[in-house]
Amino acid sequence: MDTTMRLESDSIGKKNVPAQAYYGVQSLRAMENFTITGLKMRREMIDALALLKKACAMANKGAGALEPVIADAIIAACDDICAGNYHDQFIVDPIQGGAGTSMNMNVNEVIANVAIRKLGGQLGDYSLVHPNDHVNCGQSTNDIVPTAGKMTTLVLLQGLITSLEGLYASFCRKAKEFDSIIKMGRTQLQDAVPVRLGQEFGAYATAVYRGLNRIKAVQKEMYAVNIGGTAIGTGINADRAYFDHVTQILEQLTGFPFCQAEDMIDGTQNIDGFAAVSSAVKDCALALSKIANDLRLMSSGPKTGFGEINLPARQNGSSIMPGKVNPVIPEVVNQVAFRIMGNDVTVSMAVEAGQFELNAFEPVVFEALFQSIKMLNRAVDTFTVNCVDGITANEERCNELLNASVGIVTALCPYIGYSQAAALAKEALNKRIPIRTLLIEKNILSQEEAARVLDVYSMTQPGVTGK
Repeated sequence: MDTTMRLESDSIGKKNVPAQAYYGVQSLRAMENFTITGLKMRREMIDALALLKKACAMANKGAGALEPVIADAIIAACDDICAGNYHDQFIVDPIQGGAGTSMNMNVNEVIANVAIRKLGGQLGDYSLVHPNDHVNCGQSTNDIVPTAGKMTTLVLLQGLITSLEGLYASFCRKAKEFDSIIKMGRTQLQDAVPVRLGQEFGAYATAVYRGLNRIKAVQKEMYAVNIGGTAIGTGINADRAYFDHVTQILEQLTGFPFCQAEDMIDGTQNIDGFAAVSSAVKDCALALSKIANDLRLMSSGPKTGFGEINLPARQNGSSIMPGKVNPVIPEVVNQVAFRIMGNDVTVSMAVEAGQFELNAFEPVVFEALFQSIKMLNRAVDTFTVNCVDGITANEERCNELLNASVGIVTALCPYIGYSQAAALAKEALNKRIPIRTLLIEKNILSQEEAARVLDVYSMTQPGVTGK
């Protein structure tokens, strides 16, 4: 007899499982079938599944559907997992066929075996605690997995929200710090009209705040859960008392305002709420990527480009060009945004691809969405600490480019009209002389009038310039 293995069986047949494993035969089959990403289930999803199973055991105990001794052992096992134990026993790939049955059975088997040990039994002795009959009592993959997915999404969003609040505060500080610095604004990469550097950074803060609020608002899409609906939302095999109380218990355990879906059939069929979250995360990433582009351009050169701001030097920029420093933090923000855009397409396609009473593609939805949230969270953190917090302004360079530009000619339109202002701009460009000089040479404005009309600070706020 091979003491390093134990023999387990399921509806497929018999199979040897490592004797000391807390997972069982169904988990092992799934691991062998789905070597897709090379990754394991995310810690947050494991914890969500364990906490959900705890809520189910508590509800089943209250309903009399589980014997108290078995329910208590399951609850204690769930607490152990949520404390960070046994995570190495969750062996299934996050992308898997079967709508998440493999991850549900993995958690059922681990919880069952931990509970068996607590009752003094041997691993694999499912006569004491059975993965399906006890741990999965009144449940189905089809209500467990989407509910756990929503729990995980909410947990991950809390970290992202905190990080975005930090980035927003950083941009607000820079907006105040740079408020007196005037530079040339640009549209379509061409000189436009003057703008305060602080106004640009204030706009970045506003964009971050808008993305932050979208993400806060979309959390409500995750509050309605279908736990209790079992296979297709009808609640088959679920005790009525369990059905009526499990969501309330889950709310108490998590602190999130969970409620049962108004239509449990819809709550099981459709997962468009995850598409809404993915879209909000993507929208935020797009805005941050645009900001990162601006920072790279403003800091470009620094001698042969715009050179209006300095980004913190984080690392060498070249293996061949000594002294070169690249804008690596904004670049990684760009790359994270690209990946999130791809993940959002994946989520969209998978949400659309469901049929009838279940969407079988929740595993890839979760993996894509969780990755997007985590990546954006980390990108925001490094963007804040390693870039935005340390940005400084090159005021002299801003003034140099401002004075060399003909963009300030726009302020002349109320005085001399668009056509004459356009002609002056063209002449100034051709002759490479300042607009102010042309105005005085042609006796269009006196020196005092030119100074008043072309006051660049007044150009950065509403009102007719110079009046």
